[in-house]
Amino acid sequence: MPSPSTPDVPPPSPTSPATAPKGAEPSPASLSSTLRRRAWIPIVAIVASAVLAWWLWPAGTPVAMVVRRDFAQSIVASGHVEAPHRMSVAAQIVGQVTGVPVEEGQTVTAGQLLVQIDPRELGAAAVEADLAVEQARLRLRSIDAVQRPVAEQALRQARVSLDNARSAKERAADLFAQGFVGQAALDDAQKALDLADAQVRSAAKQLDALQVGGTEHQLAEAALSGARAAAEAAQARLAYARIAAPVAGVLIARDVEPGDVVQSGKVLMTLSPLGATELVVQIDERNLARLRLGQRARASTDAFPDRAFAAEVDYINPGIDAQRGSVEVKLLVPAPPDYLKQDMTVSVDIEVETRTGAILVPADAVHEDDGGPWVLRVEAGVARQRPIRLGLRGNGYAEVLEGLVPGDRVVPTSAKAVQAGDRVRTTAGGA
Repeated sequence: MPSPSTPDVPPPSPTSPATAPKGAEPSPASLSSTLRRRAWIPIVAIVASAVLAWWLWPAGTPVAMVVRRDFAQSIVASGHVEAPHRMSVAAQIVGQVTGVPVEEGQTVTAGQLLVQIDPRELGAAAVEADLAVEQARLRLRSIDAVQRPVAEQALRQARVSLDNARSAKERAADLFAQGFVGQAALDDAQKALDLADAQVRSAAKQLDALQVGGTEHQLAEAALSGARAAAEAAQARLAYARIAAPVAGVLIARDVEPGDVVQSGKVLMTLSPLGATELVVQIDERNLARLRLGQRARASTDAFPDRAFAAEVDYINPGIDAQRGSVEVKLLVPAPPDYLKQDMTVSVDIEVETRTGAILVPADAVHEDDGGPWVLRVEAGVARQRPIRLGLRGNGYAEVLEGLVPGDRVVPTSAKAVQAGDRVRTTAGGA
């Protein structure tokens, strides 16, 4: 009888570990696959650790460095340019303007013509006054050259006539005594004597009046002086027709045009004299104790901010402006730049105190409260609160008297997320 048949079973795979005979060695392919899977485990662990460290480590914080350098405390203020005084150029006569040869903003020299007024009428008056002077001079000359000699001759003739009359009187008296003439003849001789004597006295007085210092001579001299004064006045009025610059300066205003009829006293131009230029600023009265005459300053204008120039404190007003709480300070500009104009707006930085080799910390790293000033100093990667003592302040820095040394790194107040005790990862920040 045939034997019962068995089912067909596929032979076991030589690579399948489940079908591998007990105690048999794994195949090389199986071993390689297992090793590759195990090699990824440490790599994944390292990456996860790095990500976790990056997540837990604080973000980079810019820090500022404490430095040592020379330092100057200054007071900053704004004001304007002002000449020591302004001059108003006005008309002194009534007349029509015939010319204005200058423009506003022009620099003029002393004596330069600014405004010309029609001079014809004034010129005629000046000529008439000059003629009056000549007439008075001729009269005085006539007294000296003609009238006084004539008076002297008249006096001599009067004296001769007086002598003759006196002799005739004496002869008449003798004849009357001898009975040769009557009383009438004697009286006529006396009258002739009296008349001759009167003529001598009159001629003498006339001559005295014509002498230097006499009445007539003094009147002639007075007339000449009056004529000369009138001529000078006429010349002065004529000169008023030519309005010239009294001093060298800059015309900062012009209010006249050719053809205008101006009145006496009308201001036609405003002149800013050349010379010393001042800067007038208002400074908070809290800084009054720090101000001294002669303190140096640097100034610049809004129009030319990159072209600074030197100045020095020249005047400190002794009074305080109660409404603004400020004191007026004037600064002298020894060498004004050519672009500096009247009333320009200026910014002034007055140096009030200096330090050599000061330890400085940026002002934006300083905290202040009731306990005094302090900073967050980075120590071994951790922000630590450290109290400090400050000196001068200004220009974005504060002088450190105690608490910091050059090279220390401090956290600026802008990093508000950083608190004392926080770990700090610094980055390049301020210097």
